[in-house]
Amino acid sequence: MLLYNVTIGIDRDIEGEWLEWMQQKHIPDVLKTGMFHSYKLYRILDEENGETISYSIQYFAKTIDDVLNYLENHAPALVEEHRLRYKNKHVAFRTLLEEV
Repeated sequence: MLLYNVTIGIDRDIEGEWLEWMQQKHIPDVLKTGMFHSYKLYRILDEENGETISYSIQYFAKTIDDVLNYLENHAPALVEEHRLRYKNKHVAFRTLLEEV
């Protein structure tokens, strides 16, 4: 199994709206691609970090081909939609992990 992890730091002043949009729009759109069979959403607990709060969205795929298909054919539009909606209000990085 593969885990595609997206870690996002979001400005605290829009955290509630962002979280609602992620749960009602963005994550369902990612799952509709058919490349992931499930997901988990975590708030990262660490020391107070000023104006941002971080979240980890973990998408689970059965094969590397599913992840590569997502990255090539679906991710660009979904990432761009998020970037434009939360421009200058977030940072994000992505990690691909394989279960051993």
